[in-house]
Amino acid sequence: MLARLPRRPQRPKQRGTQHFRGARYKRAIKRATMRDCGRRCVYCATRLDFDTATLDHVHPLSHGGAHHPGNVVLACVRCNRLKSDLLPYEFFSEHPWAGMNFMRFARTVHRALKRAARRAVSLAYAEDRLAA
Repeated sequence: MLARLPRRPQRPKQRGTQHFRGARYKRAIKRATMRDCGRRCVYCATRLDFDTATLDHVHPLSHGGAHHPGNVVLACVRCNRLKSDLLPYEFFSEHPWAGMNFMRFARTVHRALKRAARRAVSLAYAEDRLAA
């Protein structure tokens, strides 16, 4: 009987991060996101074309969000900078108008993110009514 060759050690899987898969993969995600969001910024509802649109992670990567279609939406440069790395609850409580548009145009976002947006917007409007 022949002796077995030793196995090569496998690389450990990295959790929480995904490897960059290249420009072709990013373009494919951007095209799919443009289709899903109706070619509009999900925060301010302005019309976007492929060159001016940016991808925004609703739950930011810096806070442990993932790079998958349920977390990626289309945003204009201005709104993407305005949101920066804020969590959805923080951003929508500061800018409830963005949360209203988000609920309307972000169709393929995970339902927990939409629920959080709805809650933050309603609380922000309730606080405005109490302050007035």
